[in-house]
Amino acid sequence: MNGTLFVEIEASQYNCKGEDICGDAFRMQKIGTRNRIVAVLSDGLGHGVKAGILSNMTASMALKFITSNQAIVPSAEIMMDALPVCQQRKISYATFTIVDYLPGNGARIIEMDNPAFLLIRNGELQNLDYREVWSPRHQNRLLRLYELDVQPQDRLILLSDGITQAGLGSDNFKLGWRRQGCANFVLGRIAREPGISARTLAQGILDKALSLEHDLKPGDDMTAAVFYFRVPRRTLLMTGPPFIKDRDREYAFQFNAFRGRKVICGGTSAEIIARETGREIVTDLATCARGIPPISYMDGVDLITEGILTLTRTAQLLEAGEAPLEQNGAARLTNLLRDSDSIQFMVGTKINEAHQDPQHPEDLEIRRNIIKRIAQVLEKKYLKEVEIRYL
Repeated sequence: MNGTLFVEIEASQYNCKGEDICGDAFRMQKIGTRNRIVAVLSDGLGHGVKAGILSNMTASMALKFITSNQAIVPSAEIMMDALPVCQQRKISYATFTIVDYLPGNGARIIEMDNPAFLLIRNGELQNLDYREVWSPRHQNRLLRLYELDVQPQDRLILLSDGITQAGLGSDNFKLGWRRQGCANFVLGRIAREPGISARTLAQGILDKALSLEHDLKPGDDMTAAVFYFRVPRRTLLMTGPPFIKDRDREYAFQFNAFRGRKVICGGTSAEIIARETGREIVTDLATCARGIPPISYMDGVDLITEGILTLTRTAQLLEAGEAPLEQNGAARLTNLLRDSDSIQFMVGTKINEAHQDPQHPEDLEIRRNIIKRIAQVLEKKYLKEVEIRYL
């Protein structure tokens, strides 16, 4: 097991048709300095508000028990006892799959009544050994416990039964899409796009499942969560000029020396890099949209945007969990950061007096605060590895 692996985790969901709330819940949390990650997919009985309450309670309790290193069988019994009882069916019920990953130690997976997870390795679906444990107090509650090593390029995929039962009763899928149908789709997609991101693959699974429904509307809540284990994708984002102009050359040197994707946010920063490296900046005015200034291009740079306005909008998109399809600077920066694993911010500390104007929008914060805001959401919401350096 390679302890330096990064795991990209993304989940996509569709609500059952006619419902404003999803009856599935997916939650994840990073614990401690060893980058241990615990994630839970829970599916509540039925759909809508009641199912959402059941699944969210189950996911929250599961996270608490697992991160506290509690025994799983007593924990599962407590969760079942604590759930509210459905007045129609007179039962309290929510399924769950728990993934407990510790870099260097592999992953532990605990399933109760969810469709079996998929592990894709070297272009093949893996069949894994497991241990079955029955609850002494809830005889119909069977837990499956898995222990697995993790290898580079592994994909671990969790599904709710809205995915595996997609198309149920149709001519082509009388028994639904089923787990194997989803596995075949995933294998084909990875074969065509070996580097496909967790986010793109999760959304692709959902869209394919939805296409199987006779009215193109989900007959049940649908959730797909993808864990993609890989060598980290590194990105450097530079914004703002150095506090002292004499350090411009060092600024450009560190930019050139970085191995990974490179982003510049701010016209002055781009001008420093261009001047110190002898490169030319070309601006694409067609990418100006919705109050976001246009992007620019330079050899050896993956993305150049304006500074504060673009960074502020990027923070908003990240906080909202949006994956925008537009091609303006904020949308492209949002998607690039979400597709990165290890992100280093190099922040110049020279003050731009234009950004202290009280007439500017209230949330137009100074550069350092915006970067802190983006770094925080990347760490907590997306579990990215983030470092901020000031110059």
